This record gives sequence, C-alpha cells and structure tokens, in this order.
Amino acid sequence: MYVVLLNYTAPIEEVDYLLPDHADWLAKQYENGHFLASGRRNPRIGGVIITRPMLRGKLDAILASDPFSVHHLAKYEVIEFSPTKTAPELRLVNEAVLR
Repeated sequence: MYVVLLNYTAPIEEVDYLLPDHADWLAKQYENGHFLASGRRNPRIGGVIITRPMLRGKLDAILASDPFSVHHLAKYEVIEFSPTKTAPELRLVNEAVLR
C-alpha cells in the first residue's frame, strides 16, 4: 500500500481551476479500484491519497496522469508501507493482512 502526499507547487487559484478535472481523475481511480481514501490536507497545501497495493511503476503512471501533475501544479511524495495491523472496519481492504 502507499500513502501519497500531494504538495501544491502553484497558487491555490490555479489549483482550484483544475479541481473539477482532478476530482474526475480521482473518481476514475476509485472506479478502477486503485484508491482507498483521499482528501485535502489542513492547512490547504495539498492532499493525501491512500492506495491499494500495486507495483510502484503502475502507481507512478497513475499519478503522472493526474491533471495536477500534467499541469505541474503539485509534487508527489510516495510512502510505501505494509500494514500489519488494521481496524476491523478496514480488514476487507487490507490485502496485506489477508495474504
């Protein structure tokens, strides 16, 4: 699994302009089963995405297709982790524990 930290590199007005496209991109990733959770950071300096396990190259390709990346509005910090403990509510989405 990965935690992806988005850090905006452009003024918030530019980010807001592309926010509908970014939201559509996020919806597609959920439909494809890649993402588990996402949201804004507080203060509003970027966002956070939690993904399902996948090859790092696949994740990099997915992130490169984000309109924020395409238009150079954000940088991404990717943190890989292997969850070994999960709240009962999340066990169904934690493939690492199910193996």
